Amino acid sequence: MPSKSSIKNIIKLSIPIFFANLAIPLVAIVDTGLMGNLDNASYLVATSIAASVFSMIFWSFGFLRMGTVGMVAQAYGSKDYQEIINIFLRNISFVIIISLLLIIFQRYIFQISLSIFELSLETKKYFKDYFNLRIYSSFGELTIFVITGLFIGLQKTKTSSIIIGFFSITNILFSLFFVLYLNLNVQGVALGTLVSSSLTTIIFLFYTFFDLNKFAQLEYNTQKIFNFKKIKNIFNINFNIFIRSILLTFAFLYFTYLGNSISEETVAANTILLNLTMLSAFILDAYAFSTEGIVGYSIGSKNLRLLKDVVKNSFILSASTALFICVIFFFGNHLFIIAMTDLTEIRNICFSYAYWIVIIPFISSFCFQFDGIFVGASQTTELRNAMIVSVAIYIVVSFFLIASFGNTGLWLSLCLFFIARALTLFVYMPRIYGRIHE
Repeated sequence: MPSKSSIKNIIKLSIPIFFANLAIPLVAIVDTGLMGNLDNASYLVATSIAASVFSMIFWSFGFLRMGTVGMVAQAYGSKDYQEIINIFLRNISFVIIISLLLIIFQRYIFQISLSIFELSLETKKYFKDYFNLRIYSSFGELTIFVITGLFIGLQKTKTSSIIIGFFSITNILFSLFFVLYLNLNVQGVALGTLVSSSLTTIIFLFYTFFDLNKFAQLEYNTQKIFNFKKIKNIFNINFNIFIRSILLTFAFLYFTYLGNSISEETVAANTILLNLTMLSAFILDAYAFSTEGIVGYSIGSKNLRLLKDVVKNSFILSASTALFICVIFFFGNHLFIIAMTDLTEIRNICFSYAYWIVIIPFISSFCFQFDGIFVGASQTTELRNAMIVSVAIYIVVSFFLIASFGNTGLWLSLCLFFIARALTLFVYMPRIYGRIHE
């Protein structure tokens, strides 16, 4: 059993997630590169802001993945295979309801989004073009959350990685086709996401149903799936993650908003740098994802040694990988920036603030790993409370730092936000260890 938490096993579980996660930010990087190399900065600004809005919308429902991982891993640890199937079908039902609500209320979501940002008429037009297509990818993108959460909880990280990788790679290919060959610019990148998410969902829903049938008889029993006690438990877990996810996505949308308040060129440059930062985040998340399943399994099987070992070894791997990424960004940041835009003014802004993407990977690695531990343990109240405190600190410090240092203050505020997330979760760690003795 200790071998489950060894550095070797964590690496083994993380490698497929690492490559799949690498593809996720590459989608944003390719989309940014496609827009950043067109002759009008409005394409890049509109795509940057619209993508941030949809990140907030979809990441707000991150509980569909995170909640699924924790519950499935613990059910797997206690060998309750029928409950694994019920959890999956329950969450797919939630996806259908959420997707319908987003589509029904899309007009109001669009109007609220536009009221937040000060955009030129041209940028507003491109924003609308993107929004009107991307909203229909709701079902596909949210279903992918549930499916990947299921397989991570079952410690089948290769399968979850194939799903994420397929979605990301097809997204890139379709976006390239629609933009470069059909000249659809902003609509092309939105359509690429819509088509790839729909295709991925259709293929892997069939595969998931086939795979789950190996555990137990696959049946849609409404009494078991919509059991009031189970729904109440899921609601408590998911509501906390929902609040936490909304606050997290708000923090990044707020970052975009503050950049936009400086200038449209600043928000475009910050988006390029933030995409590179997110690249490192998704790489480091591979350790958090693989840890989630083992943490949930250790709690379900009441194995304290396994839990402590996986916590220690995952932090060692995450921090050392983060340092390696810092070195790569130190030597290669100019090359990444040049590849993503040929607009001289935006390039120069990026060059001025590129040192932040060298600093942030190591600083942020700790909070990412804590997230994985708490998700696996289903300690969602602590995740919520820690995020509330962290965002509050972020908002307060950004107000003073931006007033004094402009865009430098904005990036410093983001760093302090990552640090606050790690420290607040560290305080709650004894509660997870205490679960084993209950």
